[in-house]
Amino acid sequence: MNVELLSYTPDALNLLLTTKGTRLAHSEDPALWDDRKKADHLAYMRDTIKSSWEFVDYTFRISGVTRAFTHQLVRTRTGSYAQEAMRVVNAAGFDSLMPPSVAEAGESSYRTWQTCMEEIDYAYRELVNVGIPRQDARGVLPTNVLTNIIAKFNLRTLANMAELRLCTRTQGEYQNVFREMKRLVVEEHPWADEFINVFCANHAHCAFPRYGAAECPVYPATIGTEELDRYRAAIREQFNAIRYEACPEAVGGKAM
Repeated sequence: MNVELLSYTPDALNLLLTTKGTRLAHSEDPALWDDRKKADHLAYMRDTIKSSWEFVDYTFRISGVTRAFTHQLVRTRTGSYAQEAMRVVNAAGFDSLMPPSVAEAGESSYRTWQTCMEEIDYAYRELVNVGIPRQDARGVLPTNVLTNIIAKFNLRTLANMAELRLCTRTQGEYQNVFREMKRLVVEEHPWADEFINVFCANHAHCAFPRYGAAECPVYPATIGTEELDRYRAAIREQFNAIRYEACPEAVGGKAM
């Protein structure tokens, strides 16, 4: 697996602050603010409407990953993708990823996997050699065949993805890719470390409480399932009993 940050929005921090300021009708140039004021407005932005986050883009090249992973990645519909086309590329001699669980299970499981991959490669070559179009012969290739993809996401999408894809419930390959994506983003934009976090770190409770209670090592640090259910029930009861409408006003570049 290899992840590269190919491009990103230049001067992203000032752009974020500018777009938020435009929404609240003030024309100050955030580039002239000191670090303390910028940090104050960033903290505010993390807890309010996230539309301004969509102006900051990141483009990644992700290589040596499985089709199983990319099938999950492209479910994020607010991304843009360009992937290696096995419809036309000759996949003979393909590489695949052996899951750690197979490799760790012992010599027998290891050999079963290797033999299967060799037989699939043989079948693919034979089909192509007798004139079967590659787009049809690729049907025998395994889900864990390695591929390459370029993906572009805005900051809002990355933050939404992080809540679930950094979670321990996510398959290891996806976790590894997303941890590297976050590392590369934060390397260029250190302030983004506060924007891109796993769900429980943002909300103090588990996104998948049944899973969390059963096996997640982080779960004890979050609100427990029963406590969370009581908390939700209390909120629902109070919410259903009232009708309230906020009247926000922009004060000091923030909507109170």
